[in-house]
Amino acid sequence: MTDGPAPYTPESEKKLSKNSVMLSQLRKRGTIYVSALALALTAALGTASYEFRPDRAFAESQSVTQQKLPSFAPLVNQVKSSVVSIRVKADVEAKVAMNGDDEQFGGDNENQNPFEGTPFERFFNAPNSPFKNFKMPHGNGHHMVMAQGSGFFVSPDGYIVTNNHVASNAVKLEVVMDDGKIYTAKVVGTDTRTDLALLKVDGRNDFPYVKFSRSKAEVGDWVVAMGNPFGLGGTVTAGIVSAHGRDIGEGPYDDFLQIDAPINKGNSGGPTFNQDGDVIGVNTAIYSPSGGSVGIAFDIPAKTAERVITALKDEGHVTRGWLGVQIQGLTPELADSLGLKKVTGALVAAPQEGSPAEQAGIKAGDLITELNGKEVKDARDLAKKVAELAPGSEASVTLNRSGEGKTVTVKIGELPEKPMQHASLRPESSKAGITDLGIRVAPASEVSADENKGLAVVGVEPGGKAAEAGLTQGDIILKVGDETVNGVQDLRRALTDAGKAGHKNALALVKRNGDQRFIALPTSVG
Repeated sequence: MTDGPAPYTPESEKKLSKNSVMLSQLRKRGTIYVSALALALTAALGTASYEFRPDRAFAESQSVTQQKLPSFAPLVNQVKSSVVSIRVKADVEAKVAMNGDDEQFGGDNENQNPFEGTPFERFFNAPNSPFKNFKMPHGNGHHMVMAQGSGFFVSPDGYIVTNNHVASNAVKLEVVMDDGKIYTAKVVGTDTRTDLALLKVDGRNDFPYVKFSRSKAEVGDWVVAMGNPFGLGGTVTAGIVSAHGRDIGEGPYDDFLQIDAPINKGNSGGPTFNQDGDVIGVNTAIYSPSGGSVGIAFDIPAKTAERVITALKDEGHVTRGWLGVQIQGLTPELADSLGLKKVTGALVAAPQEGSPAEQAGIKAGDLITELNGKEVKDARDLAKKVAELAPGSEASVTLNRSGEGKTVTVKIGELPEKPMQHASLRPESSKAGITDLGIRVAPASEVSADENKGLAVVGVEPGGKAAEAGLTQGDIILKVGDETVNGVQDLRRALTDAGKAGHKNALALVKRNGDQRFIALPTSVG
């Protein structure tokens, strides 16, 4: 018996007819379903027609899965050989606090930072620091410590950029390249004010190197940071430029780029690249309550770094213009005490003795508003503008003095190095208090052997008006308004007079650590 079609019978004809009807109904329903889908697509897409084709839908889904995000790999491969790890062996002078508690040495130094004032100060007892839980041996002396940082070649003959806090106090510097080769480096020059250093490796003229960017990094631009975090070796992180012109309290020339590419300890001195492979900044600091990256890092901008590195290469040091004034920013309270409506400019706390400013007749209380015809926004802006002037050149300085405009010509000097001087207070003598301000004061001559005028602040109430205004213990109040202050009655009278003149604040000239500054004190006193 062979397989074949079933024989015809009346029953089979009925069954075939029934199946045909069902098939026809299914076709109609399928048409309805497809029509409904077409209507839905038309409603979603507008009047454009859409032909549903399963083969095309499958091809489109395949195309989506094959799309990839942009990769930084070509950029990294282009520049990674120019980035190096730096091993530092440094001579650190130990410092021990003597406060009368330690039985043997007269001080408890267990929590004292032995690296205070050195490039390793910021790492003491920080999380993941190589110096965490470091115990300082008793006594003073010199100690060798090892640390690691990052850097990058900027010329084929071996010049390397890194941070000053990486290279400072170094006894030995080793440069580890991407291929593992190790070279000994020497310090060409350092600049503490911008935290930059220039190193040199000899023996080759074909080192891989990168260039500083000539274009400004815009907020939102993609960047790639490279370095040696935690001594792990070459590491790449990516992010964007978050902000320009950040002032983080490192010095008068702060003008940092803020980036969110993860930066950690050991990345210091490493480069941050734009998408063209040019260096837009030098990694130098992080904001981190925990000690690790929280997405806020700071770079020295390429423009600043290139100018400093060129000077270090040519001269071994950086030459900056010098005006010779102690300056501070203008606050609304200080502006009120000076009778000013606009809160811009740099307030002169004091001209330094023998400085170009003093010779030009600039006085304490002058507000510098322009330099060579360009507006001075604040104290930091003035510091940067003066630093860029050549020593020996002449500059036009526009002032506001007692509400009147004045222009003087200053011969710019060369910025000298200046050690910090700290006031030495003797035990308190005849103290008096001003309750409403929350301070206790005494004649400076009775408090410090180094002072012969002014009123020394020997106590400040936390949260009081004086504390909020910025007064601290050890400050010496020299003048309030135009009145010299040598006793508590002088201070009360000067504040009262300022209040009667309609000012909510009085301009107080204060000496702190050998420098002078203005502080706006509330005029209401008791």
